[in-house]
Amino acid sequence: MALAPLGAQALEIQIDPHADLLYRQALPLLEQADNREDSPSALRTAIDSDPELSRQGQALARTLPTAVDLLKKSVALGHPVAQYRLALYYMTYLPAAQIPDAACPLLQASLKQGFAPPAPAISTWCPPYNASPAYRDAMEAIPNMATLYAPYYPQPAVRLACNRSQPQGLEMQWGRQRDYQAEVYRLLGDLDPQHRQLLLQKAVEINGCAAAQQRLTSHR
Repeated sequence: MALAPLGAQALEIQIDPHADLLYRQALPLLEQADNREDSPSALRTAIDSDPELSRQGQALARTLPTAVDLLKKSVALGHPVAQYRLALYYMTYLPAAQIPDAACPLLQASLKQGFAPPAPAISTWCPPYNASPAYRDAMEAIPNMATLYAPYYPQPAVRLACNRSQPQGLEMQWGRQRDYQAEVYRLLGDLDPQHRQLLLQKAVEINGCAAAQQRLTSHR
């Protein structure tokens, strides 16, 4: 599906094989960390009194730094998906005041390579880039990169406005490729008033985006 009305050219992106290997080595460690930290505050509160939680906490302390180190090595080789996942780590664990400086350069670098998941995070954390022509241009290139990035989904996010399932507590939302494409159309609707109705309608068509549907209904 073209991101009408503007026809962006496909980007020429080549993912370094060694960077991809490092990224994929990090994935099972990230998954272990996610499973052990569904509720970090509860884990920290009960860790002294519950031997099993104490064991999980110690395992997390070993697992997560190793995963982050692998992501950093992959990022050093320009891997766009590793850039996003490292930014997501910073968004999860750093104080809010430190997130823009740490995460936004990674999010922007990933988005510029045609990877969709950084788009919603940039809209929240990365002014003034989130209102810039460069942000819009990067999102318009995303549909033409779908084939390259299809194997990397699903991907986690802090918040997906177009995803019907809502996370509980501190859980991440996991989105399919089409969920993130719907987010891109929704966000472009905010940046392109002239074509807003068309862009929001595309978001609805892709995954039934409730946030886009609400915008469409409110403007009738």
